[in-house]
Amino acid sequence: MNSMIAQVQSLPGLMTKLMPLYQDAVRVALDESFCKSIERVFVVGCGDSHHAALGCELAFEHLAGLPCEPMTALQFGRYAAGYLPKPSHGSNLVIGISVSGAVARTIEALRMANHAGAMTMALTATADSPITRQAQKILLSATPIFPEPEGVHTPGVRSYLANQLALLLIALRIGEAREYLSGDEAENLSKEIGNLSLAAEKSVAICTQLASSLAEEWKDAKEFVFVGGGPNYASALFSAAKVLEASGDSAIGQETEEWTHLQYFCREQNTPTFFITAAQRDYSRAVEAALAARTIRRRVVAIAPENATLLNQYADRCLPFAYVREMFSPLLAAIPGTLFAAYRAEVLDEPFFRNFTGGRELTDGNGISRIRTSEIWETPWHE
Repeated sequence: MNSMIAQVQSLPGLMTKLMPLYQDAVRVALDESFCKSIERVFVVGCGDSHHAALGCELAFEHLAGLPCEPMTALQFGRYAAGYLPKPSHGSNLVIGISVSGAVARTIEALRMANHAGAMTMALTATADSPITRQAQKILLSATPIFPEPEGVHTPGVRSYLANQLALLLIALRIGEAREYLSGDEAENLSKEIGNLSLAAEKSVAICTQLASSLAEEWKDAKEFVFVGGGPNYASALFSAAKVLEASGDSAIGQETEEWTHLQYFCREQNTPTFFITAAQRDYSRAVEAALAARTIRRRVVAIAPENATLLNQYADRCLPFAYVREMFSPLLAAIPGTLFAAYRAEVLDEPFFRNFTGGRELTDGNGISRIRTSEIWETPWHE
């Protein structure tokens, strides 16, 4: 078993451990008066952290009753931050997500948010890191250390789930403190979130062998497309990212409607195309898109609850996950694609992240892309 598979299998236990820790930490970090002053939420990050931000948008709007805008850190810091309404016209909360706490763009985004008079919060696994020095509020999302083979860097699996769980509980806390949710509603929702660990356990158990078999069966594939709508656009992007990181294959994450306007016209016929849905708001469109994909001879995979019978009917293969509310589904919907990515790397005997060779060395801030050593703007842009 490779270390990525082991981390996926550890997710249910991780959720059980983190739930009470996060509940206490969120209540300490977000006092009632702070929550009541919030009128708009921005959630920013890069890579997996951006995907987590996208996945929480529906939860913030449903649980906290606030408009939520997930953005890449670059888009927010160098563009949107310069046009935020001033504090006198409402309070903006900007949550910056960085596991390492050292990602240049996310540090910059919080710096620009501070210049704009927004309230800022860092969600990070690293105390006393550069991002914490830019934030007015800090929530440590540290996950328990998980053993890895020496010298192996595993694509982010546990950290992604930990960030999603933290964001759900932040949204729930704000909703309760603002009295958008009653005490009973908040308590019941908290129990429901706590029970997601059982749903994750079921999802891992169902999908492990199915994902392994599919990776072997479709060993010949050269490219993969993951498609999702609503909060599971995040799951599509994250699943594609895991394939890229794990096996190095070309992989695309696309929004469901956009797939019908774009990838539908690709010349290659047999590209494996994974349709991800919670079988709720976006379900009818996912079914239509999957039928279209099948008609043009794509290899179709349904990543959906078992009750998504019509979608499953149109799919060549199914990778089910447990049925939960749509706003909670991104915690589960990424599991099948992540397992497939892990087994794909195993089948091809490919090292994660290409072993950071060929200009990708870990020295000097994660290689030539300079994720951590890139220039950080000190002051806002003025045209």
